[in-house]
Amino acid sequence: MREKVTALVEHARFVQFIMLLIMVNGITMGVQTIPTLSSGVHHALEIFDRTVIAIFTVEILLRIYAHRWAFFKNGWSLFDFVIVAISLVPASAGFEILRILRVFRLFRLITVVPQMRKIVTALLGTIPGIASIALLMTLIFYVFAIMATNLYGQTFPEWFGSLGTSFYTLFQIMTLESWSMGIVRPIMEVHPKAWAFFVPFIFIVSFIMVNLIIAIVVDAMSALKEDTEETIIDEMHHTYDDTAVHLQALRDEIQELKRLIKSTHEN
Repeated sequence: MREKVTALVEHARFVQFIMLLIMVNGITMGVQTIPTLSSGVHHALEIFDRTVIAIFTVEILLRIYAHRWAFFKNGWSLFDFVIVAISLVPASAGFEILRILRVFRLFRLITVVPQMRKIVTALLGTIPGIASIALLMTLIFYVFAIMATNLYGQTFPEWFGSLGTSFYTLFQIMTLESWSMGIVRPIMEVHPKAWAFFVPFIFIVSFIMVNLIIAIVVDAMSALKEDTEETIIDEMHHTYDDTAVHLQALRDEIQELKRLIKSTHEN
């Protein structure tokens, strides 16, 4: 029985059905946000939503039955389990936020589509490097925020009146959104040499640090591409070796058949 269930949950058609159901459910959840939606259509979509949750629950239970404890040792399986568990939480008082989080079930496409899963896995591998850069960037922000608060806090309190406000303003400057005409030039009208503070900050944070993060992500994607190419090459070599073995066995059988025919004619 367990072998049949395992074959079912791992069958390509079953996986494709779940993937299609996730995409359709994503469309229906978007339709439910339309304010002019009639009550009848809204009720029908609610019934469909509950049906989808029921199907996902049965799917998870079948996978647990098929894989047993191995299911809980797989990170992607645990991710699916948590997403479905959130969907089962009743929308009663105190749990409204969990009802909103039901939209997270769309992320199950990541576990269903192999290429998306590979990309996410590669990105997760960049977390240590990105975390190191983030810590360094936080230190830089902290230093510049203290300086900005002391330099411009009295004249421009709406932007640099406190450490938290300075952090937010510097973050806006880092994104290069209205940094020149909106913030720096008004400050330079009062503090003409303010450019000496903001230009190095933008150069360090926006150009160097952000590009370091991009470089880490690009390097991860490059490593993913190389791993994929190596896997394809290994599969090709494996297929070639199997074909060579089969051809050799066929040659041996032909030689044996020739010997039998020759011995028959001689007799």
